[in-house]
Amino acid sequence: MGTVVDDAASVEFHAFFERHYAELSRLAHLLTGEADTADDLAADALLALWHRWDRVRAADHPVAYARGVVANLARTRIRSAVRERRRISLFWSQREEKTENPDVAGVVDVQSALRRLPFRKRACVVLRHAFDLSEKDTALSLGVSVGTVKSQTSKGMAELQKLLGAQGAPQKVHAVMAVRTGEAGGRDR
Repeated sequence: MGTVVDDAASVEFHAFFERHYAELSRLAHLLTGEADTADDLAADALLALWHRWDRVRAADHPVAYARGVVANLARTRIRSAVRERRRISLFWSQREEKTENPDVAGVVDVQSALRRLPFRKRACVVLRHAFDLSEKDTALSLGVSVGTVKSQTSKGMAELQKLLGAQGAPQKVHAVMAVRTGEAGGRDR
């Protein structure tokens, strides 16, 4: 049950929302270039404003405050998208990959099994075994600790072994990874 003050704040916020939602969404769209993201960012900004409504309504320029929140959320979204693109680019290099007599069935099996792994396990396995990165370099690439890389790689390889069958799974993974990167052998690290 609300008080008179809560009801007044609610009515005031609702009016602010109605007046400024479209403008805030348009701002987010222009900052991110993504229409769907813009609506989400405007809604997230207004939710944040509602949680701090006492401070926002006491501000000299509540709309300016709201624009600042949208700009910060857009900046965070853009940075996150850039980081994600960098991570994805690690997996899809632009160089041509040609291999003589590839084991197509093996490649398909390993790729299918990799897709079934959660992202972090898959990323650790691929970076460690396909790109032959050290644990430290893998940790830096993914923004996690070396211990996380160790555990996620180990768990990922164990899951791949279950998915591909216990016999020869590590060799299959190493061979397919070597084929994907154009190398002749696997790794022993």
